[in-house]
Amino acid sequence: MRQPEKENREFKIQGINHLALVCKDMARTVDFYQNVLGMPLTKTIELPNNMGQHFFFDIGNGDGLAFFWFPNAPEAAPGVASPVAAPGKGELATAHGSMNHVAFDVPEELFDEYYEKLKAKGLNPTPIINHDDSAYQVSRELHPGVFVRSVYFMDPDGILLEFACWTRVFTEADIKHVPAKAIDKDRYLEPARA
Repeated sequence: MRQPEKENREFKIQGINHLALVCKDMARTVDFYQNVLGMPLTKTIELPNNMGQHFFFDIGNGDGLAFFWFPNAPEAAPGVASPVAAPGKGELATAHGSMNHVAFDVPEELFDEYYEKLKAKGLNPTPIINHDDSAYQVSRELHPGVFVRSVYFMDPDGILLEFACWTRVFTEADIKHVPAKAIDKDRYLEPARA
């Protein structure tokens, strides 16, 4: 299910042109995204002055996922620049300005089949998560209040990936929270009251 588009009155943004991430080994990255996830490689670039490489994959709808490979890139920093683990398997919080995960939109009618394919490919996906508006925002069962189904897994560099499908159309009733400010963090860090 696709969400209906809402009008942007400032800019005509047509989606994601590409999201650029950094990998440790471009050959391993190409093997994973092209051969395991089936994303076609669309463009390869050798950066000038031996800076590295920049490769692009087609992720559907004209959108792209790109990777830089820099020979002098620092090592990964899980818990800072990326999550330590997938939801339900470890700490999910990451630093300000980091990229937490990439969610790929998949057809709702193929979601369960794709989950089994991820398992068959040895990707160790999380159990299926049915996100709803309950206190813990998760349901074991699919019910009318579920708005998105998700399954998470890691790429070879520890980048958290998600296959997700919307299960209902959002309405104005889905926008009901006041955005938190940086000064609100202490309130969120207090232990939950019973």
